[in-house]
Amino acid sequence: MGRAWLFSLIPLAIGTGFLAFGVYGLRRARALRRTGVSAEARIVRHDAWRSDEGATFYHPVAAWTARDGRACEYPSRFGRGRVGSGFGVGAYVMVRYDPVAPHRFAIEGWDARTVDLLFTVLGAVFTVGTVLVLLVRLLTL
Repeated sequence: MGRAWLFSLIPLAIGTGFLAFGVYGLRRARALRRTGVSAEARIVRHDAWRSDEGATFYHPVAAWTARDGRACEYPSRFGRGRVGSGFGVGAYVMVRYDPVAPHRFAIEGWDARTVDLLFTVLGAVFTVGTVLVLLVRLLTL
């Protein structure tokens, strides 16, 4: 078999990373739906992040007051290439946050579950596919 099997560790590592990221996001979203608290928030600014390729991603920063009176202001986990009209600076949005750790929150309508689901599916395909290829190689030697 030689060293060729080492190259299969690359898609396995990528698949495992994607799978972990996706499952983490889905579990976080489920926990927010189950135990999270809704609050009205205001978009106070957008944190812009520029990628190496030159694309700019905007992460809206939501500010709200928690039930216990704490002022909360956090950027969204997800960034987009453009900001929709409902998420401009000064717009009022609904957030769902964890009352114990308010930095864990989601802006309704902005933070989509689709990204986490996509990472989970791609990670599972890469991981399972690579493991199957390795098993077939091992069994046919």
